[in-house]
Amino acid sequence: MPQGFAEHPASLEAAALLALCTETRTRRSGPGGQHRNKTETAVILVHRPTGISAEASERRSQAENRSVALARLRLALALKHRTAAGPGPSDRWKSRLRGQLVVVSAGHDDFPSMIAEALDQLHTHRFDMPRVAAVLGVTPTQLLKLFKRCPSAWTSLNRLRAEAGLSSLR
Repeated sequence: MPQGFAEHPASLEAAALLALCTETRTRRSGPGGQHRNKTETAVILVHRPTGISAEASERRSQAENRSVALARLRLALALKHRTAAGPGPSDRWKSRLRGQLVVVSAGHDDFPSMIAEALDQLHTHRFDMPRVAAVLGVTPTQLLKLFKRCPSAWTSLNRLRAEAGLSSLR
């Protein structure tokens, strides 16, 4: 990370991100039987610096729910929290490129940090897709395809564009 640019919270290692969170455990109703209804397996994570939260309760294991909640928190942070964009792509971004192709699935641990980095660059450059694509070393089409891999990322991109007075992308 270039000096003067803070790492986006979605890019932090699990332990570092959890250290910045308040964790609440609770019970939730629903399928899962007696174990789910009588034990506190639901996990709610709140990122203290931003107030952004995520929860998971669909698993019977507290550890599995923590893992799911953490993944959801990373994506929520990527979509809702902006940091200063660096002058070029991060090492993580570069590691996910094959030529000008972005190689990462929506379920991969790197996906939220990739979305965060792209949104930070787009916000900095007033949603100029060709310019941001050039900064990140990809084609504008690859940049759009990155967002299309996740419906909530696509919706967030279009919401941010609308807030900036730009038309929605298709």
